[in-house]
Amino acid sequence: MQRLLFPPLRALKGRQYLPLLAPRAAPRAQCDCIRRPLRPGQYSTISEVALQSGRGTVSLPSKAAERVVGRWLLVCSGTVAGAVILGGVTRLTESGLSMVDWHLIKEMKPPTSQEEWEAEFQRYQQFPEFKILNHDMTLTEFKFIWYMEYSHRMWGRLVGLVYILPAAYFWRKGWLSRGMKGRVLALCGLVCFQGLLGWYMVKSGLEEKSDSHDIPRVSQYRLAAHLGSALVLYCASLWTSLSLLLPPHKLPETHQLLQLRRFAHGTAGLVFLTALSGAFVAGLDAGLVYNSFPKMGESWIPEDLFTFSPILRNVFENPTMVQFDHRILTLSSLQGITSVTAITVLYFLSRRIPLPRRTKMAAVTLLALAYTQVGLGISTLLMYVPTPLAATHQSGSLALLTGALWLMNELRRVPK
Repeated sequence: MQRLLFPPLRALKGRQYLPLLAPRAAPRAQCDCIRRPLRPGQYSTISEVALQSGRGTVSLPSKAAERVVGRWLLVCSGTVAGAVILGGVTRLTESGLSMVDWHLIKEMKPPTSQEEWEAEFQRYQQFPEFKILNHDMTLTEFKFIWYMEYSHRMWGRLVGLVYILPAAYFWRKGWLSRGMKGRVLALCGLVCFQGLLGWYMVKSGLEEKSDSHDIPRVSQYRLAAHLGSALVLYCASLWTSLSLLLPPHKLPETHQLLQLRRFAHGTAGLVFLTALSGAFVAGLDAGLVYNSFPKMGESWIPEDLFTFSPILRNVFENPTMVQFDHRILTLSSLQGITSVTAITVLYFLSRRIPLPRRTKMAAVTLLALAYTQVGLGISTLLMYVPTPLAATHQSGSLALLTGALWLMNELRRVPK
């Protein structure tokens, strides 16, 4: 982390910046004479530069500052990925409703004594999940699901610190350009919004529903919003990081390259929608409805796809329809093909164009991730959604999204 945030001074040695700031020696032939006064704008020492600028530090060269900011945002995107994966495991272990209130600072201290744990358990017993689903749960079992949710919330606070504290430091040091300041402000604001949205989602699972005896669960709409905002934060951070760290390729702007670039953008959007549709599968436990493949039960198209009225409700609230949509990996209304097929077509399109080695590697990686993700999804379904395998499948969606963003970044247009 120290190397990430404070690059060594040897990065500046040998460059044109230090000679301008070095002490000016008097000419040898005039060593006994009075030194000539410096012209306006010239400085003899680093301290004079600091006094003139009103700061005690010297700004990094723009390229070095870009590398530092790029590495920081890469770390940020990694912490967001960790939060998404941990949130998925929390959902799979049905631990998300174990903490029934939210405090920014107070809840950072977990219960320590037996009395505190019993008081926490009694608060949980007042809500629908315990009354309907976990009425025979012991205190030991409660501690497990409580710590799962606690870990997810503490990780979310860590994500906030990783974004906000370095952003304030870089801003003060002047290492952010005007355009980067706007991006950083938007990212930090999205982090704060993400935390509030998470509690708004949890509240939907704590509400009493007198007309329903179904298993208490959070709203699939709020779950999708919570996941969607996290994916947007991840994509924005990773894209900005790759743009700062990876030098763009100067590719000839041919018709084939333009077509490949557009198709890559559409494929990345399709991968994003596929990952987002997983929130509806998780929110409705739709992965447990049909555990056979390739057929759903005894038929290719199950009879209960359109049991809800109006018909549009089936897309978001009917578990059978939600699983059906996720199986075909979110059909694209533009190309009419699934995301895995789109990635395959994208790969073969990339082979028709002479591309740099790094870009070819991105295309091959995306193709491998796509078929790995399909295999993980089928295995998860056939094995009745075991937690380790389902968590790996959820992590695979992030890896697939990463590959799509990498290829998009490789094909980006070089500004003139």
